[in-house]
Amino acid sequence: MVDLFQHELRLHADPSRVVVRPFHLAWQASGPDIERVGKLVGDIIGLDPRTVRSEMGIVLNDFADRHWQLERVFDDRYKQIEFALKLDGASIKRNTKRLIGAYFCHEYSYAAAALMNPSVVRHPDQSGLQHGSVRVLLSLRAVGEGHISTIAFREGIISSGRQLTLSHQPAFATAAMLGKPKRDAPDGSVSVYRHPDASISGTVIFPMTEAQRNGLEDLRLVEFERDSGKSEWIGTYTAYSGRDIRSELLRTRDFHDFTLTPIRGSAGRNKGMALFPRKIDGKFLMIGRQDGKNLFLLRSDKIDEWDDGELLLEPKYPWEFVQIGNCGAPIELDEGWLVLTHGVGAMRKYAIGAALLDKKDPSRVLGRTPSPILSAADEDREGYVPNVVYTCGAIRVGDDLFLPYGVADSSVCFAFVAIRDILAQMQ
Repeated sequence: MVDLFQHELRLHADPSRVVVRPFHLAWQASGPDIERVGKLVGDIIGLDPRTVRSEMGIVLNDFADRHWQLERVFDDRYKQIEFALKLDGASIKRNTKRLIGAYFCHEYSYAAAALMNPSVVRHPDQSGLQHGSVRVLLSLRAVGEGHISTIAFREGIISSGRQLTLSHQPAFATAAMLGKPKRDAPDGSVSVYRHPDASISGTVIFPMTEAQRNGLEDLRLVEFERDSGKSEWIGTYTAYSGRDIRSELLRTRDFHDFTLTPIRGSAGRNKGMALFPRKIDGKFLMIGRQDGKNLFLLRSDKIDEWDDGELLLEPKYPWEFVQIGNCGAPIELDEGWLVLTHGVGAMRKYAIGAALLDKKDPSRVLGRTPSPILSAADEDREGYVPNVVYTCGAIRVGDDLFLPYGVADSSVCFAFVAIRDILAQMQ
């Protein structure tokens, strides 16, 4: 293995991080539950004003100190119920509306079970930094009650000497809210936004659609260079309904507004897709594992439509005999495209390796590491799923690769490794 510098910082699950979920998926205001929803709303409207004030006081006494702008969340949730039931809002008092909203929310500990499978990009704001420092933005897969996966974020700064400092999380976490559909968004897309006063580090993106019902898994973020030369941050993730999976895109220009879009085409039925950070020869490129075992190179004229590609890498070494997959977006170097891979070997032990692709023709494999860069060992073996190390994306910082990675599907660690050492190991 190459020589890794492992940072002392480690992120763990934290049951104290709670949000009010504006969408309780077990109680969608549609379909067969609509009569039950209507009955509950009718019972609340039937309460006398004194009881409404008393019940609302109990809710605020129990939860107002634990959440930011709680009454605004209740107001927003009521509006959704009003629309679904076609209520006459003018005839309902404000306190009653808020109490209705409260009944259709619940407190959720979004990272009670695990934090894992991070990716990292350069932060959109690089102002006010010392020379040689880079502000970064991490995405994290947070797992809570019911093993539902959400997308959380952390901001930080990498400074000289391989120093990493993460920004403090705000006292209150907030769930991203459903926004109005964008005119130019593809069919099936949803828009979400964070409140202007909420920080990125305090924002959590929950499942919003039936296809996402049981989770948004393993976001692979990349800073994508558009044809205009401006940056857009795009991530691929797995939407899990509890029965089926599909790949989707998260797109944002500022981490205030996000669009979540299903990937069409045969490749979208699989997981683990990773987007190249720019077009090559006028086409979008992805790396994906289309058959559950090997890595493929995919090309497309449309960023949201992908079909089967060409075989790129097959398992070659014992530590990856079971399967290989990508560990995030390819990283552009002078020498070529650096692709982090994960391999699964005996006893379902996961390890992270790398391959180098030709810069002009990424279908040409220039080299790959015969042994892992990182594998589960010693104290890093234990957790919810033992013997797993996994990342959804690293970035280049100077001469180093900054590598955040998940351990045993339970916690997140951070490492630095010299890029020249990775390249020197390749065959």
